[in-house]
Amino acid sequence: MKTVSSLLDESWHERYRKIASLNIRSSIYDVTNRCNLRCKGCFFFSSNEHEAALEEMELAKWYDFVGREKERGVNLAILIGGEPTLYLDRIEAFHRLLPTYCATNGQIKIPRDRFPDMMVGISLWGDEEDERILRGKDTFAVSRRHYEGDPYTYYLYTITAKQVGRLESVVRKIADAGLKVHFQLLTNDEDVDGFSWSGEKLRDVRSEMDEMLDRYPRTVISCRYYHEVITTGKMMGRSFGWNECPSVTEPLDTRNPRPKRLIRFIRWASDLKTMHRCCTSETRDCSTCKDGAAHMSWIMVNKRDHLRSTEDLQNWIEVYEMFAKLYRFIPW
Repeated sequence: MKTVSSLLDESWHERYRKIASLNIRSSIYDVTNRCNLRCKGCFFFSSNEHEAALEEMELAKWYDFVGREKERGVNLAILIGGEPTLYLDRIEAFHRLLPTYCATNGQIKIPRDRFPDMMVGISLWGDEEDERILRGKDTFAVSRRHYEGDPYTYYLYTITAKQVGRLESVVRKIADAGLKVHFQLLTNDEDVDGFSWSGEKLRDVRSEMDEMLDRYPRTVISCRYYHEVITTGKMMGRSFGWNECPSVTEPLDTRNPRPKRLIRFIRWASDLKTMHRCCTSETRDCSTCKDGAAHMSWIMVNKRDHLRSTEDLQNWIEVYEMFAKLYRFIPW
């Protein structure tokens, strides 16, 4: 029988021990239905999730809700929107009670005197040219000014098919700003011309992401196995999709049999009552989903399958470490 101890030497076993005790229990929260950008391909607006519920406006109810989430066992609140920074008081309701990560477009600076150690992930959809096409402006110029050198901030670089062959110019700018970067791939929910993936483009971008990891090891928070899974949609011979996704809201999960999944995961709408189907969009075809967090979670909940060999288990450890770094459960 293969076990963790039989597959790992002492150095890898020590790395395993550091993550094995984390017991991360996350959920995702729509802080608001509003945004100060309208990005082509944003699942929140393309699926009309901004109309799914009316925002709760009473701040006391946000505090009560977060308290109940803490009691439910959540130990990582992932704040999305809309744009969360439009409502800093709501962010503070989470930050006071739970380890909190805020996903933002970076156009409004989060005050560090108020949120000194909160993890911030800034969305970035390419270089200046592609950002203007997809988001209407060069967001990096603003977000860099707000967060340069911030030790609790990284860029979530959503790579598009048009970016293949051009990643280094973006990664270098992030490195020069003294920040980190994590990769994921655009799911072209609104079928913007020229931004859809082909098999050839996916193979090329996998190689390029690997190359960026080699060239910028102090900047890129990633690993090769994650690159493989996100570009192929395959893990252990299985294909990502509805029957495999671990990031489905638990009370809405009617799959039978249920796959391995995130424990107690819920994605809440901004009325603090309505639940969304999953971590992205109810209208998305799951077989085309390239969401990075969903694929990371898919790997993480399937530890037992990675006890097949030393290499497989080491791959699993690297992905779990990557997730833990991105949400600051362990240091960079």
